[in-house]
Parts: sequence; C-alpha cells; structure tokens
Amino acid sequence: MKNIGYFSLVLHAHLPYVVSHGTWPHGVDWLNEAAAETYLPLLKVFGRLIDEGMSPRVTIDLSPVLTEMLVDEEFKAGFKRYLEQKMEAARHDIDEFTLLGEEHMAGVARMWLDLYGSTYRDFVDTYGEDIVGAFRRLQDGGHIEIITCGATHGYFPLLSRDESIQAQVKQAVSSYRRHFGRDPRGIWLPECAYRPSYMWKRPAGEEREPYLRKGVEEFLSENGLEYFYIDAHLLKGGKAMGVYLDRFEDLKNLWATFKDQYQPMPETTERSPFRVYWVGPAIEGKMPVAVFTRDPATGLQVWSGEWGYPGDPNYLDFHKKRFPGGLRYWRVTDSGADLADKQPYNPESAASRIRENAGHFKDLVKGNLRGHLEETGEQGIVVSPYDAELFGHWWFEGPECLYHAIKALHDDGEVRLVTGGEYLDLNRPVEVVQLPEGSWGEGGYHWIWFNDMNKWTWVHIYEAEDEMHELAARYGDTNDPELLQILAQAGRELLLLESSDWQFLISTRSAADYAAERVARHYEDFKKLAAMARKKANGESLTDGDRNLLALVKQRDNLFADLDPRWFGALEFAPCGARPL
Repeated sequence: MKNIGYFSLVLHAHLPYVVSHGTWPHGVDWLNEAAAETYLPLLKVFGRLIDEGMSPRVTIDLSPVLTEMLVDEEFKAGFKRYLEQKMEAARHDIDEFTLLGEEHMAGVARMWLDLYGSTYRDFVDTYGEDIVGAFRRLQDGGHIEIITCGATHGYFPLLSRDESIQAQVKQAVSSYRRHFGRDPRGIWLPECAYRPSYMWKRPAGEEREPYLRKGVEEFLSENGLEYFYIDAHLLKGGKAMGVYLDRFEDLKNLWATFKDQYQPMPETTERSPFRVYWVGPAIEGKMPVAVFTRDPATGLQVWSGEWGYPGDPNYLDFHKKRFPGGLRYWRVTDSGADLADKQPYNPESAASRIRENAGHFKDLVKGNLRGHLEETGEQGIVVSPYDAELFGHWWFEGPECLYHAIKALHDDGEVRLVTGGEYLDLNRPVEVVQLPEGSWGEGGYHWIWFNDMNKWTWVHIYEAEDEMHELAARYGDTNDPELLQILAQAGRELLLLESSDWQFLISTRSAADYAAERVARHYEDFKKLAAMARKKANGESLTDGDRNLLALVKQRDNLFADLDPRWFGALEFAPCGARPL
C-alpha cells in the first residue's frame, strides 16, 4: 500500500512545581488529578497498543519540573491517599444515589469506583509507583520518544538575560540525562514561544538601552537539541488560532481588550506546515535546528471545546462537579449551557461517539497529506501537538479516542506514524527559514504572559535575574561547599520564579491569588538567599537563622539536585549576531 506521508502526535506534559506548596484547591491536587486522569491513562493506552502489536510512535515532553515532582516520594505517598479519597467519595455517592432511587447516577458512581481502583492498582502493581520509569521503559523499547522542555517552563522571549535561558536549557538537558539515561533530541519551547536574535529592550522594570540577544535556536544547538515546535502562523503568517481561549472565560474577556491591536502577518504560500525546516545559521559550533509546525486543522479539531471533539454533547462535562467528593456526573449537553442545564452522563452514549471521532481524525490527517502530495509530489508530515492534560483531564474520553485514532491510522496503512527524531533520521530538511517572534497563545504573541495584570511579576523576575548573574559570575567557582549550596538554592528559586505558569494563572484568573503568592514567595526567598550568599562570601558567619532558612527552603523546593550556579554567570557561547527578519 502506498505511503502518502507521515503523522506525528506530540504531547506536552507539564505542571508548575506544586509539591510542598498547598494541596487543594490549588497545589499538589493538580498533580494528583493529572497523574490519575492523564499520565497513567496514557501509559495504559500505549501499553494496550503495544500488546496488540502496534507501536504508538508518540513524541511526549515530560517537562523537567514535572519529572522532578513525579519521582518525589512525597508525591507518591500523597497520590495513593488521593486515590483512596476518590474511591471513598465514590462509595459515598453510590450509597446516597441508591438511597434516593437514582440508579443511573449510582451506576456512574460505580464507574468512578472501578476507575480509581484500577488506577491505584496500575500505579502500585503495574508501574511500581514509578511513572517516569514507565515512560522511560517505553522509550527504551522504541515505542515513544521523550523530549524535554525549559526547566521550569520559563517564557524564553521575555526573560531578560541570555544566561537565564541558558540555565533553563542546560538544567533541562541535565535533568533529562539523569532520569532517562540519554540525551534529549528535541525540546518543547514553553508555550511554543520563540524569539530570534535582535537588539532587545526590557518591557518592564529598570529602563535600559536595547542590547543584543541570542536567538532561542542558538541555545538549543549549543546543547545538542535537534528540533523544536512552533505554531503555523510563525511559519507562514496568517491569523494565530490560539489554544486556550475556549477553556477560560476570563481569557476571552482579556483578549477583547487586545484584539483590536492584533494585526495578523501577511500569509505566504511558499512555506508549508507539512514540511520541516532548518532555523539558525550553520556556523562552527552551532548547527541549525529543525522546526516542526503545528497543523492547524487537526489542532483545532481536538483543542476546540466549542466545535471540536471534546465539545460533543455526550462527553463528560469538565466543569460541573458533585461535592464534597468532586466527582463528575453530567455530560457536556451543549457547549453554551450553564451548569444548571447539564444533563446526566451516559458512559455508553459517550463510548459510541469515540470511534466516529477517531475515524474522522484519521480521515482529516489523510486528507491533509493527500492534498500536499497531489500539490507538491512529496510526502509531507502532519504534526499535531497538544497539552497532554487535554487527554483525560480536560477531555475524559480523550485517552480512549487517542487509542482508536492511533489504531485507525496504523490499520489504514497509508500513513506512517513517526516521532520527531525518527522523522529527522528519515528526512533531513533542505531549506533554512527565519522566524518572527511569537507563541501559540491567542494573537500569536506574548499578551497572555505580559499584560497589565501580570506586568509586575516581570519587574521582580528581571531584578532577580540580574542579581543571580552577578552572584554566579563572582562566586560560581568558589570551593566553599556551603556557599555553593546557597547559590544553587538561589538558582532554584529563580528558576521557579521564572515559571510562565504564574503569569498564565493570573491572566486566566483560574488561580490568580495562588500564582501571585508563589511569585512573592520565590522572590522573597531568592532575595534572602542572595543576601546570605554575599554574607558568606565576605567572610561573615551565618547565624542559626540563616542556616535554618537554607534548610527549610531546600526541603520545600527539593528539585534539580544537579543545578550548576555557573550557568547563570556567563554565556558558554557568544551571540551569533542579529539577523534581519
């Protein structure tokens, strides 16, 4: 059977660092929910496909900060307690629904009891409480490719120092080697946000003259990373579609204040999202980096909660929950319906829609590839990147639909499933392109992560970046082990402060107070550690209070044991120089 092209499914699994930073409604329960509803179901889908003789060939980014949390013993113990609480909530609901004569709802409650029970057994017995190890074994078996991300999901284009981006990338690569026993080949840029080299000026804080910044691709090349992903509008212009607007009502309201300022770039037909390109100069020590582009059609079909698959009236509604247990018993009904109008969920009706959606997705992929083949005479690649948490957490039926979509493409035989690295091994790019600045947010730029509501966070980030650079440049080579511990913990606090999740949560108002508190905490602890580092470097004795603070912060923010403060102190490679757009 003729191969008409390639398909690459890419999943981005990430959460901010929440271990030891609250439980519910904001905190580690975010991680518990994602592990129960997304990460373990994905492992189960991949294992099921393999058992049936199919290799999923999925590319998945397990962000460094997520990986650090999943291996944390505190998470593992707490996750088991979380699953036990969910099972107890289901038992309570079964009893209450039965008492009220609501047998249908009691049946859905029994579904939850069975689901959380099997999730507990999978976590403990099948995967030995080691989710990261389970993904690693799939990669070692050649079935998936794991890529990396910025260490704490820092928003690269807005970080004010190249040393900060260098530290985000170097920590990501180092953490990956430690957990997966090899070097990563690809990276998911946080928020798919890219910035080329040019004379850049800080948009907040202390006024400074513009200064030359390195292109993001330079950091990737320097650290052996071969490819990354962008949204289609960065490649070929046109309207940026965004990926979050359907999920957050407050984001729609915020976008209304920005959309009149948004001017889409002129669209070109010379570049295609079905091709892979090189980005960056081919000079000594810096190979160009390949860029894969999101396919708009398959992206919107899965992302959109209004007319995409997750908005099917039969599927489980995400927002309406029954308290105190927090389980869900209602279906979407209508994407515009308020919570009071949601109708009871019917698992059988939902299951009947999954195969149809999966078949439609397969046909959509094939149609795109066949059209490209007929137009150009070449086999293209459809790249479909999504937040992993969309599958299972936001869209309950998502993992099952994923299973059927992969199976349908495999059984069809005309499309070859590939990971990012596998495709590059088969088809090296031949054309170099220059990309503009932007992201996959609505409007294609930075407004979600930089606006009047969260601008203040960048003032603190920029101040801390400068101070960390100064400390690392001056003391990073010290032989004093205690000073190195202080500098390393200051680096961890800066990395956590830089997380783009805080600006996102403020803009969406989904957890604005929590995000603001986290920014303040990491900033304040960084400043205390910086003062402590200077004190130690100047030969002054640390007090018991100083050492207690260091121990407390190290215990709370216990990640990235291999962090090297020197990453913040000096650039390993100078900028290549600004290149005109």
